Amino acid sequence: MGREQWKKIWVGSAGNMVEWFDWFVYATFAVYFADSFFPEGNETANLMNTMGIFAVGFFMRPVGGWLLGRIGDRKGRKAALTLTVTLMSASAILIAVAPTYDTAGYGGVAVLMLARLLQGLSVGGEYAASATYLTEASAPEKRGFASSFQYVSMTAGQLVGLGLQIVLQRNMSDAALHSWGWRIPFVVGALGAAIVFYLRRSMLETEVYAESGAAEQEDRGTLKVLWQHRREAFLVMALTMGGTVAYYTYTTYLTKFLSKSAGMDKSTASLVSFCALFVFMCIQPLAGMLSDRIGRRPLLITFAVGSTFLTVPIMTMLKHADTFWPALGLALLALVVVTGYTSINACVKAELFPTNIRALGVGLSYAVANALFGGTAEYVALWFKDAGAESGFYWYVAGCAAVSLIVYLSMRETRDIDLNRVAAAGQPQERPQQAGATTITPAS
Repeated sequence: MGREQWKKIWVGSAGNMVEWFDWFVYATFAVYFADSFFPEGNETANLMNTMGIFAVGFFMRPVGGWLLGRIGDRKGRKAALTLTVTLMSASAILIAVAPTYDTAGYGGVAVLMLARLLQGLSVGGEYAASATYLTEASAPEKRGFASSFQYVSMTAGQLVGLGLQIVLQRNMSDAALHSWGWRIPFVVGALGAAIVFYLRRSMLETEVYAESGAAEQEDRGTLKVLWQHRREAFLVMALTMGGTVAYYTYTTYLTKFLSKSAGMDKSTASLVSFCALFVFMCIQPLAGMLSDRIGRRPLLITFAVGSTFLTVPIMTMLKHADTFWPALGLALLALVVVTGYTSINACVKAELFPTNIRALGVGLSYAVANALFGGTAEYVALWFKDAGAESGFYWYVAGCAAVSLIVYLSMRETRDIDLNRVAAAGQPQERPQQAGATTITPAS
């Protein structure tokens, strides 16, 4: 992989890390600021209200996927990526200065809601633009490896958030964190977004987009063109369903689950999540490289089978793992399974669409599935818990994975698709096989 390709991956990934830092610190610090925006009462109910606002951000993501995906297809990937980080910086500032319930009543909730809507708009566009950018910026035989850095940077953003939380927990009192300390990560996020904005202004456009002729097509990035690829759009939604639910279960919800359900103290639960996510981040490129050799479908199928049959026993044992090492072992097992999806989902989705509709096709389809399943995962989990049937959530996660398994078994292999060659019917064409490469026969 050449120097210019590494530069593109670095700039795209750095921005993605800041985007997801801002997105995830809302979830990781929710246990500290949930009571600040609502009247005193049931702690679980207040957390549910706060996570309900978290879910609202997901429902803005389809709008971001459409709007910024359209910009990415019409104005270029660079334009979309620069705009997303601008929106994220504004949302982080709003949360940092949001007034509490004691100060402004439900006015603070309104500010929080506006910030989450902006975050949803930003992240909806960020996923589309970064998945497309990282896939297009890499050599054809390295797309799995290069696109895996999307989840490397996403996880790095979450790790920085968790690391900051651990530092604050060890250097501030619990009362101070609940009072004002929770605002610190949002200030950090706003500053990081400003730095990334500067970096992205000088980033290079991908050669695939620049040489495809997509910029000259009048109908590029439109819903009319996307409708011509509706089969691929629905495929993206279906293959996302199981992966996004499992991902949010073992990342953003894990710390709260260990704290609220397993009875682990907050600092230990945060440390478990931090260590598990660090290993998870490191193995993403390895799985991406593996997919470049054996194809995407084997990894997706492995994830779906593992998640379908292992979720219930893993979550059941996690509920009784009230010490560090057992909880870490189970979390690692779960995240290794999830890696079969996370490491390659960006390139799989990008490989399904032609250049003139790639950003919109990936962004809108993924965002809809994320709004329906990923964004509601924690709320569904808390709903089952509040209803006294917490194990029902375990079966819900397993069921979503089972649906995606059916899709993985029936979809075609995408590893050898040429991103610049599209047939009249809209079906991507395979790139010529390299000497010694394994021929992949599309699934029927």
